[in-house]
Amino acid sequence: MNTRAEDAGASTKHPEPKNYADLIAMAWPFILANASVPLLGLVDTAVIGNTGSVVDLGAIALGALIFSFVYWSFGFLRMGTTGFVARAFGAGDEEEVRVIFGRACLMALVVGGTLLLLQLPIGTLSFALLSGDEGVESVAKTYFFTRIWGAPATLVIFVIMGVWIGLGEPRELLRLQVFLNALNMLLDIIAAGVLGLGAQGIAIGTVIAEISTCLIAFYRLRAHLSQVYEAGDTVSALWPWQRIRDLSEMSALIRANIDIMIRTLLLVFAFAYFTNEAAKYGVVALGATHIVLQIMAFTAFFLDGFAYVAEAEAGQSYGAKNKPFFDAALRKTTVLAGLTAFVLAGLVALAGGVLVELITDIDEVIVLSKTLLSICAVYVFASFPAFQLDGVFIGTSKTREMRDASILSVMVFLAAVWCLGDTLGLQGLWWAMVIFVVVRAVTLSFYLRRVTDRFIAVS
Repeated sequence: MNTRAEDAGASTKHPEPKNYADLIAMAWPFILANASVPLLGLVDTAVIGNTGSVVDLGAIALGALIFSFVYWSFGFLRMGTTGFVARAFGAGDEEEVRVIFGRACLMALVVGGTLLLLQLPIGTLSFALLSGDEGVESVAKTYFFTRIWGAPATLVIFVIMGVWIGLGEPRELLRLQVFLNALNMLLDIIAAGVLGLGAQGIAIGTVIAEISTCLIAFYRLRAHLSQVYEAGDTVSALWPWQRIRDLSEMSALIRANIDIMIRTLLLVFAFAYFTNEAAKYGVVALGATHIVLQIMAFTAFFLDGFAYVAEAEAGQSYGAKNKPFFDAALRKTTVLAGLTAFVLAGLVALAGGVLVELITDIDEVIVLSKTLLSICAVYVFASFPAFQLDGVFIGTSKTREMRDASILSVMVFLAAVWCLGDTLGLQGLWWAMVIFVVVRAVTLSFYLRRVTDRFIAVS
């Protein structure tokens, strides 16, 4: 972390430690922003389900699956940006905040442009790996090759999200997500529902919404940086281009992003392998697993909200070289996340059966799903330390430790699947997932000492 701000007499005030009420106030916009994302998919499905054909519905399912994997793989643009911005903000280095924003935007545009150039091989490979009806696949390809044009804008939005989280501005993130999803829903209804363009209309609406949101969000963040940091109104005053283009300084961001990408792909692999193994126990087991995973994903919205707070607070305290601030942030966010996880786990155990019956009316699936809810509740409570520690390591940009912890955790997970799956069947598979998240937390806890040692070293 550079100390240019100290040498230049930076004017940005160091952020102060927050009390529990302040942390809760930070967390709820993050939670709502996360929860708004699946709502969009629900609206898209409802629009096509009422105005399109079953082919359109299947095409969107296939196309959305591809984009979910692609965009999840490049989620490092959000997480990597957050850590570096939080540290620079904590250090009071306003120029470094703008430099990181500029570098991350350039990286997002390069990656997005590469996706556009490689759209044909990406699409060909994706549809070769997926199985679908010929008619569905044909429409899905139209959907894919239309929606891919929004990739650069989407990746820049990831960067902007990362900056807002790093600055500790959750309401701006909420405004961004609400605007994106609301505009997307409106355009999808017009294109697919009113104009009858089907799956392609959904794709067109999504692309327009992504590009529009990117431009507006970029303008808002640029205005914020210009006002708060008094960088001036000219492009040269706001963007230190010489430093932004400096490849030697950009290398740290690239290395961090590669570590996060590896970590993310390992998590994707673990859940994909888990789902694939569940399918081996039959269609009822797969259906029950899918339903309980949806309930688990819902609880993640809340835990992710506190993890985002941990990212901002840990990164800012690290940048400010303020260990009491760091310790207080870690303790308070973990307490809040732990209490939330306890409540969520209780709701899953006690009321999860009601949710299952609302989701499906297939008796065999309902019965099996209910047998998995107790294990799901254990997972929910056991997962909060991993969420919080992920936030700490992202916020302090200690991404190598996250990568190594994920490698070890996946190895233990695979061993647990092979052992418990043979002896306990589907329930053994679910217990292996519990072991996976516990090992992640334990490994990250072991690595936490490295963070605090380096924290002391920079003081």
